[in-house]
Amino acid sequence: MLDLQIEQNLLFVNQLDKDFLQKQTHNLMQKQVDFCDLYLQKTASESFSLDEGIIKSGSFSIDEGIGIRAVCGEKAFLSYSNSLNPKTIQNLVRDIFIEPSSSRNTVSKIELKTPSILYTQDNPISLSSGFEKTELLGKIDAFARKLPYVTNVIANLSLEYDEICIVRGDNNIIGDIRPLIHLGITVIISKNGQIEKGNSGCGGRYLMSNLTDAILESNVNSAYQQATLKSEAVAAPAGQMSVVLGNAWAGVILHEAVGHGLEGDFNRKGSSAFSNRIGQQVAAKDVTVIDDGSIPNRRGSLTIDDEGNATRKNVLIENGILKDYIFDELNARLMGRESSGNGRRESFSCSPMPRMTNTYMEGGKYSHDEIIASVENGLYAETFEGGSVDITSGQFVFNANVAWVIKNGKLAYPVKGCALVGNGPECLKYVSMVGNNSELDSGIGNCGKNGQTVPVGVGQPTIRIDGGLVVGGG
Repeated sequence: MLDLQIEQNLLFVNQLDKDFLQKQTHNLMQKQVDFCDLYLQKTASESFSLDEGIIKSGSFSIDEGIGIRAVCGEKAFLSYSNSLNPKTIQNLVRDIFIEPSSSRNTVSKIELKTPSILYTQDNPISLSSGFEKTELLGKIDAFARKLPYVTNVIANLSLEYDEICIVRGDNNIIGDIRPLIHLGITVIISKNGQIEKGNSGCGGRYLMSNLTDAILESNVNSAYQQATLKSEAVAAPAGQMSVVLGNAWAGVILHEAVGHGLEGDFNRKGSSAFSNRIGQQVAAKDVTVIDDGSIPNRRGSLTIDDEGNATRKNVLIENGILKDYIFDELNARLMGRESSGNGRRESFSCSPMPRMTNTYMEGGKYSHDEIIASVENGLYAETFEGGSVDITSGQFVFNANVAWVIKNGKLAYPVKGCALVGNGPECLKYVSMVGNNSELDSGIGNCGKNGQTVPVGVGQPTIRIDGGLVVGGG
């Protein structure tokens, strides 16, 4: 279950082998721990940025190291180093501080499921030249500067190639190769004496060949339209009203206000608004929420999670009923469950915890136009930027960067300075219409938790919410 390329790049070049690494986990298990693992990682990263029509910066780096984790009861003990020298690893294992649990719950030997590889194993950095990467940014600049009122274009391209090897205390060894590309575009315009900017982007676990001219131009147009709308927008209204949320990236509200509350650690500790509510009606009957890390090529997807478990489709809320939480191994074991394939860590220097992958709401029966037409007076919030949520209460605040006032079933005029204030679990109860256009975002999302950042996907269909939300105007 360990790719020969990973063995070569992570083990052989560092004078390591499987027997040596398994011996280290055996030594850890002898310290009366419940579970342990070694997480070896090598990451190559490259980025280029364009501003004011020129390539302003470029960088390349390689980072590698090992994280050694021992789990005892509710506690995880972590030691790490950016050296993969055998002597260093032996010393880390020998010296790691471990406080044994009074009640051991050792994970027995299991057979890890053989995962389906979800994305290319090729290296997006080495398969494209520096010229091709900077030429791509030049195309973006050229596309944008054909449009009226454009004064500047900022574009950033980042590429990553991540190789990992996980050696578990139950004698399983497994690895993964993870490519990742991200493109971010900002278009700045000056119109009617106003300077506004719009943002767009895309990304995923694929190669640069996926970034066709058509995709580049589409993203430029999206950022441009956003900036143009802002230049025409007026102050948003305030108060309680029907709100229509757009599809795709608007699912960031679902991710933040609902998804985090469904993570296993918060629910084990009883600190989530969804704690102890499995089997209860927590949303309108047309609401089904999924977390799925097994969708090919997506930004939030993983062939295996950072504990070696295959990712999968997890139904969290089905027809409004809370069905389950998402788990890493530590929280699953303490709650008498199995991992859902959601144990994730930012790097070898971090401990894994339950994290979302691609989180979305399934589609319903209404078209986007039908939902807009059903609203006499309300707000349509298409995309969002910035926000915060309190996991315990479910309270959130999000800022819409593109929004419209709805009058008599039509988009009347764009507004800005619009904030949505509400409670995640409460809002779900007031979903009155679910669109048939469920879609994941374009591949730009990051999720932060406890100081760790990981790539994720979000999504939903167009939905109408008739309560639990207050619009804060500018």
